[in-house]
Amino acid sequence: MLVLAGAFGMLVTAHVALFVALLKRRPRWRAIVALVVPPLAPFWGWEARQRVASAVWVFALVVYGVAVTLAAI
Repeated sequence: MLVLAGAFGMLVTAHVALFVALLKRRPRWRAIVALVVPPLAPFWGWEARQRVASAVWVFALVVYGVAVTLAAI
């Protein structure tokens, strides 16, 4: 349960960090779209040279998915 909550918190934090980073760059509409369509955030974040935040986002998503799967068993 702790891993599940931690992974979700890390995912949300990375998503907000990517949103803020995308909001500071042009075109700014990408930040709004990435907020509504979450998988676009790490993709556009990688293009915006936010490599660490994008990698953390993907890592947290994988850990969260595994934790949800294991919790369902």
